[in-house]
Amino acid sequence: MSPDSTPGNPAQLLGEATRQTRRGELDAGWHHARAAFELFRMRGDRDGRMRTINLLGAIAWERGMIAEAERHFAEALALAQELHDHTQGARASNNLASVATLQGWPHRAQSLYRSALAEYQRLGDRRGLAETWHNLALSWRWLGELREADAAAQEAVRHAEAASDAPLLALAMSGRAEVELERGDLRVAEQAVTRARHLASVAEDALGQAEADRVQAMILQRRGETGAALDLALSARQVAEAHDSALLAAECAAVAALAARTLGRAEADSLADAARAGFTRLHAVVLLKRFEEELAESCEL
Repeated sequence: MSPDSTPGNPAQLLGEATRQTRRGELDAGWHHARAAFELFRMRGDRDGRMRTINLLGAIAWERGMIAEAERHFAEALALAQELHDHTQGARASNNLASVATLQGWPHRAQSLYRSALAEYQRLGDRRGLAETWHNLALSWRWLGELREADAAAQEAVRHAEAASDAPLLALAMSGRAEVELERGDLRVAEQAVTRARHLASVAEDALGQAEADRVQAMILQRRGETGAALDLALSARQVAEAHDSALLAAECAAVAALAARTLGRAEADSLADAARAGFTRLHAVVLLKRFEEELAESCEL
């Protein structure tokens, strides 16, 4: 057995950490990523450090540790520029853009997204293009620019289909569904989220399923099926919390709070408080503002 195939090899540890993170096993992913980072550091392997730091940033992002995530992504970007690694540079730019979007800095976010898209386009990286277009669609949607959000969401679906990546396509379809919901086209939104839920289920992607269920709950709420919406949002929240997905958990709590308020349920206030706490912890100023506006509107009905 060669040294590079031994269990203590950092590349092997990083590969396992990546797989675990994609499955939502964040504790195990973080443990293996930290072990890989220390080995790469001791060997003076800047390329390995760069890839591992980016993954540690992704794990911190999922857990809602936004300041830590931003530090990791910035360090990964700096290393990528030093090493002239355009793929890793694009990933780090995409990730930093997501932090900026969450914190309410849309112009910085979109500049970083455009930079990532240009690199991925040059590299012919369909997966990277799909992820970045999906994130850009989300940024436009949070700004209320639904025409731009729709175009970006369709690009995300197109590239995810070309990449033949079921979990990524499920995410892109959920994003497309949410844009269509905000545009008022419930038929297209329902079609998109149905496909997303099927893809995530077949891929055994628990977080992808929970994300699709959150959007489905919003559609049910819009259709007046409020009890079903509440049940589905609460179920999706449990999955998000079990996988330490802080943003998804907060978004599910927000959907559940609105449904519970409509039904006059006692748990509406505690769910609203949980959503507020989650968004505040994430510094998600845009989402918090939107939630408070939706909550105020529901009180007036």
